[in-house]
Amino acid sequence: MSDRNRTVLVTLMDVDPGLDEAEFNRWYDEEHVAERMRCPGFISASRFRSVEGSPRYLAVYELAGPEALLTPEYLALPSRARKNLGPNPSELTERMLEGIRSVARNVYSEIYFAEGEQPAL
Repeated sequence: MSDRNRTVLVTLMDVDPGLDEAEFNRWYDEEHVAERMRCPGFISASRFRSVEGSPRYLAVYELAGPEALLTPEYLALPSRARKNLGPNPSELTERMLEGIRSVARNVYSEIYFAEGEQPAL
């Protein structure tokens, strides 16, 4: 058992084929992730695109603990997963959240960690 108490929020998703993916990625990185990183307990965020297959996108947020997802700041944010658009979502946020498909979202607590040799680049 790890004593590091790392927790991650993992979200996998596809986007509607009619959605401009460049615009989606700009919004996700510059607005969606940025809003979450301002919330207490959010430590880092990483995003990935699948090499092949689906879902196409993966987002991983490192959290101080699962309670980071219960703060008033986080709960007030627009979220498709929570079916919450918040008090004043931008038109862009509404459009982008509407275009997200096949969402899978889970919270994980670390149970094992091993460090390995870094691969040569």
